[in-house]
Amino acid sequence: MIDWSTCTAVEHHPDLVSGAWVFRGTRVPLAALFENLEDGVQVQQFVAWFPGVTLNQARAVLEHAARSALAEA
Repeated sequence: MIDWSTCTAVEHHPDLVSGAWVFRGTRVPLAALFENLEDGVQVQQFVAWFPGVTLNQARAVLEHAARSALAEA
């Protein structure tokens, strides 16, 4: 399980999107990024589809996930 609390690009509030982790300043859940990537969507396209999410935020989330996966391996 990834500890998102140390990633500055995300936030979560119990009353926002059912407490899911979202991109900071938006209501876009992180799961949306990973689901779109699984479907073959490019990161730049994802950012274009979800206003408020920046390319830097998406990259930070992916880098955080990658570091977390390596730490668990």
